[in-house]
Amino acid sequence: MSEILIIDDDQAICDLLTERLSRLGHEASCATDLAGGLSAAQKGSYEVIFLDVCLPDGNGLMALPSLRNAQSCPEVIIMTGQGDPDGAELAIKSGAWDYLEKGNSLSDIPLILNRVLQYRREKASTRPMVALKRPGIVGNSPKMLKCYDLLAQASASEMNVLIQGETGTGKELFARAIHENSSRSQEPFVVLDCAALPETLVESILFGHDRGAFTGADRTQAGLIKQADQGTLFLDEVGELPLNVQKSFLRVLQERSFRPVGNQKEVKSDFRLVAATNRRLQDMSEDASFRKDLLYRLQSLVIPLPSLRERKDDIKEIAVMHIARLCERYSIKTKGFSHSFVDLLQTYSWPGNVRELINALEHSIIAAGDSPTLFERHLPEAMRISLVRASLATHLPAPQNQEDLPNEKDGHLPRLAELINSETAKLEKWYLAELMNRTQGDLKQALTISGLGRTALYDRLKKYGISRQGS
Repeated sequence: MSEILIIDDDQAICDLLTERLSRLGHEASCATDLAGGLSAAQKGSYEVIFLDVCLPDGNGLMALPSLRNAQSCPEVIIMTGQGDPDGAELAIKSGAWDYLEKGNSLSDIPLILNRVLQYRREKASTRPMVALKRPGIVGNSPKMLKCYDLLAQASASEMNVLIQGETGTGKELFARAIHENSSRSQEPFVVLDCAALPETLVESILFGHDRGAFTGADRTQAGLIKQADQGTLFLDEVGELPLNVQKSFLRVLQERSFRPVGNQKEVKSDFRLVAATNRRLQDMSEDASFRKDLLYRLQSLVIPLPSLRERKDDIKEIAVMHIARLCERYSIKTKGFSHSFVDLLQTYSWPGNVRELINALEHSIIAAGDSPTLFERHLPEAMRISLVRASLATHLPAPQNQEDLPNEKDGHLPRLAELINSETAKLEKWYLAELMNRTQGDLKQALTISGLGRTALYDRLKKYGISRQGS
C-alpha cells in the first residue's frame, strides 16, 4: 500500500480518484487548494502526488519544485482540464513524472501509477551506498542534491555529459568529480578551454601534428584528443568552439578516430567526453551558430548547475570551507565571522556566483588584518555599495494614486513642471534624510552612495534642514 496525495479543487475528481486508488489498495488524501496541498506534502510521507494546475490560490506548476522537494521526495503527476504544450514543457522540466488531461487519461491512471511505484522501488533498491568524491563542491540545498544524483548517474556510465551553468558556478569542479568517480579515474583528465583556442592552431591543438606539418612544427606533437586516450576530455565553454571545428569534432565523436595535421593515417583515441557551457546552446542551434547534430551528441545527460542566488542556504557552508582554505594559504589562524557578515553574504545577488564569493572572502581576510573576526566592514567596497543601494531602493515611497495628485482650485491639474518640482523635492528630502540615517553621518560613504559632490550634498542638506546625524 502506498500513500498518495490528490491536490484538486474539484471535489468530484477527488472522490473519483480516491475511490479508484482505494480499489487498487492505496491510501489517498485530498487537498482542495495549493496551501493545503503544500502543507500536507511537508507533513506526510506520500510517494505520489496528483496535482491540478488551476487551483483557487495559485498555479500548481509553480509549486511543483516545492512538492518534489518534500521530505518523501514524491513523484508528481500533473492533471489538467485543458492541456497546454508550454505548461507540459514546464512541468517536465520541473521534474513532473507525467502531464495528463483529465478527460482522456483518468482510465490510464492505474497503469501509470504502477510504473511510478515500480520505478521508486527499483530506485530505492539500487541506490549506491558509496559516497561520491566531490572535492571543492559544497552544499546540500535541494537543487544541489539533484545535481549530485545526476553526478552519480554520469559517473556510473560512459555517456557524454553537458554541464550547464552561469560563469562561476563550478562547472569544471563537476567535470572533475565525474572523472574522479568514474572507472577512468586513474587515467588523464584533459581540459580544453574552447574560448581560448587560437584560430590558426585549433586543429593542431585538438588533433596534434607531425614534424614539418607547418612552419614552426619542429617536432611531432600529440593533440589533446590523443592525450585524453583512456581518460576524460573536458571541453570547457564548448559554445565557443568554431563552426568549422564543430564539424570535425563531430566525426571524432562518431568514429573515435582522427588525422593529425600533416599525417594521412587515422589515429584512435578512446576518451570520455564531458562538456560545459554558460550559453544557451539550444538557441544557438536554432540560429545556426552551433551545430544541432553536435548538440544532440553532447547532451546525452545534462547537469544544470544552479546559480549561487538560487541556493543561498549553502552560502554559510561554502564560506566556512573557503575561509579555512584561504587562512591556511596565508599561514594565519582561521578567522571567524559575525552574524551580520553572513547576513550580507546571503543578501547579495552574487552575479559572479561562487567564484565571486571566494574573491570577496579573500578580500575580507586581507582587509581584516590581525582581527580574528570578519565583519561586514571588511567586505569589498563595491559589494557594500551595491547592498546599500539595493536596500535604499526597496524603501522608496510608492508612487501616488491618481486621486492623490494635487489639483488647482478650478479643478484642473497643475502644470507638469510644477508637479515634477514638488514631488521631486519631497523625494529628494526623504532620500537625504534616509541617506544620513543609513550612513550614520559618514560623509565619505554618503558621497559614494549618492554620487553627489561634497558641495552639492552640503547645499541640499542645508536646503532641507537635515543634519549629518539624520533627521
